[in-house]
Amino acid sequence: MLKLDLVQTVAFAGVVLFAGYAIRDRIRVLARYNIPAPVVGGLLVAVGTLVARRFGVVPFTFDTTLQAPLMTAFFTGIGFGASLTLLKVGGPHVVRFFVLATLVAVAQNVVGIAVALPFGLDPLFGVLAGSVTLTGGPATGLAFAPLFEEAGVAGAASIAVAAAMAGIVAGGVLGGPVGTALIERRGLRPRPGAARPAPVVPTPVELPARSAEGPEGDDRRSFVLLKNVVAILVAMWVGSWVSRGFAALGITLPAYIGAMLVAATIRNLDDATRAIRLSPQVIDDIGSGALSLFIVLALMTLDLGRLAGLALPLLAVLVAQVALIAAVGYWIVHRTMGRDYESAVITSGFCGFMLGTTANAMANMESLVERYGAAPRAFLVVPIVGAFLIDFTNAIIITVFLNAAR
Repeated sequence: MLKLDLVQTVAFAGVVLFAGYAIRDRIRVLARYNIPAPVVGGLLVAVGTLVARRFGVVPFTFDTTLQAPLMTAFFTGIGFGASLTLLKVGGPHVVRFFVLATLVAVAQNVVGIAVALPFGLDPLFGVLAGSVTLTGGPATGLAFAPLFEEAGVAGAASIAVAAAMAGIVAGGVLGGPVGTALIERRGLRPRPGAARPAPVVPTPVELPARSAEGPEGDDRRSFVLLKNVVAILVAMWVGSWVSRGFAALGITLPAYIGAMLVAATIRNLDDATRAIRLSPQVIDDIGSGALSLFIVLALMTLDLGRLAGLALPLLAVLVAQVALIAAVGYWIVHRTMGRDYESAVITSGFCGFMLGTTANAMANMESLVERYGAAPRAFLVVPIVGAFLIDFTNAIIITVFLNAAR
């Protein structure tokens, strides 16, 4: 058995991550359904470990010390994305869609509990296969898994990954047909002259291009990068105090919540004063890198054997969740968002990120606009809610259900 230390573990995770990218690029069905490369690589190691254990072999042991900090760094980046400016850009459509998505996230947990109880399972099993992994995706599922394990859900991490993967596939499959049905059956078409809007994120402070004239450009790039890294670290530091404060009040929260709240505060103060001049793009890139490594690290140590016996109830919960999102999308989201072509495209995006990820949502909408025409409002509203805002309310919803069940 090979014991890997902290640095070796992260290096191994990096190799596995790029193996995931290579596999996804060569197997088209994985790219088609937006299966994240870190999940592909991490599950490859988890499956290999499962097979090895069947033969009484444990090939590696990992030092996962950095797993929690990487997770917190990613969610801190999400916090920096929660700008009030985004709400102003999107206007009432964003607020309406945000409230609707939040209510549906609550409904996902209620449905999950209702299906889990007849199987004699802990109600939290239904919550884990609800908004935790569907609205939240694999990152949120893995982040909350230890808390669900402590609350009595055995194999929470394995359940979270299975539910999130199934949700990603379902979100990629469901959105297009639902949007197409709305468009065709109701004879909807785009407004004449409609075009895709400018990016919804306020213009960031970009890294200066490298220059052949001297080191000044490189120094500036390093300064901007370092400033944003330090901002993330400060938010994580102060956020740890906030999280400890919640814990002292007896409120169970994942470790990243405090950092998210602090990051959102810093971001909005910076939007108002421009004192720091943060770069949303740089922070997003740092957060994405941290997320990829976190998922790989989490999956490499996953015990897939603990899923045995839970396949049927998990399938039942997921079928009910897909039915819920399809029904809400077709009859409620479309009507709430305007009953027009744009709202049909928004509905396809809603199905994508409420079951899978924002990548599913964007892919669903892209497929519709390529066939029928531009939907500028959809590409403004859906990313703001799916990529930024829903993570905040979903964390609160999950926490309420988790504490209520204890």
